[in-house]
Amino acid sequence: MLAKAAEHKLLRTDKVRADTTVVEAAVAYPTDSGLLAKAVGSMTGTIRRIQAAGGATRTRVRDRRRSAGQRARSSAAKLRLRGAAAREEGQAAVLRITGELGDIAQSVMADAQAVVRNARRSLRTTGGRRRGQLHRALNDLDTLLECTKCVVDQTRGRLAGVMPDSATRVVSLHDVDARPIRKGRLGKSVEFGYKTQVVDNADGIILDHIVEIGNPADAPQLAPAIARITERAGRVPTAVTADRGYGYAAVEADLHHLGVRRVAITRASKPSAARS
Repeated sequence: MLAKAAEHKLLRTDKVRADTTVVEAAVAYPTDSGLLAKAVGSMTGTIRRIQAAGGATRTRVRDRRRSAGQRARSSAAKLRLRGAAAREEGQAAVLRITGELGDIAQSVMADAQAVVRNARRSLRTTGGRRRGQLHRALNDLDTLLECTKCVVDQTRGRLAGVMPDSATRVVSLHDVDARPIRKGRLGKSVEFGYKTQVVDNADGIILDHIVEIGNPADAPQLAPAIARITERAGRVPTAVTADRGYGYAAVEADLHHLGVRRVAITRASKPSAARS
């Protein structure tokens, strides 16, 4: 559509503006205890699906969902305590409960691994529709095991006083690529989802966008976006503006190299006397 509009000279690309924002995922505010309890519930439910499809029917699995749910609710109640002394006592209790949830999750993981191992054998003798159901359930359980291991590892790290890296931190079991992103918004210091760069023109038409996992730096993304716009529209934008997240000399040099004549970006560092 953009190429067709440019061909008919309906698309203005003389002045463009770039900015980044967060595309929020459908993720409730994640806590270690909540993620662990959900992991226990999801793995147990998937194990039941595998056994219902005829896989690992003789493998004994203990249902720990109730135990995990009780601890998760207890942890949430402790976080609501008021008063300095009560909050300190509550934080200690939350750490203890979170550790217990980690132990429960690891026990369920051990059961799940045994189910996967035994159910793989059942695939040889299972046919038809049930084979497809069993195969899908096993794939789902493999994914859950991998995700739960990440959650357990990051929980153990937090309990040891190590803050997990936001670039790899798991915040959702169903959207494993969502990440915590800080954009400095008032009232919403941390958002959970994906970082998006949007480049639009003076008419508000989006000329280019890119969605990325985590919170990579803004600056390296601008020149490639202008290059893509140039390729689509057949001409280089005359002027480019953006916020100070893009304000580096290398970015300005790259834009001029592409043929952009005017660059209006506030420098990220303190301006020199010459630029002042």
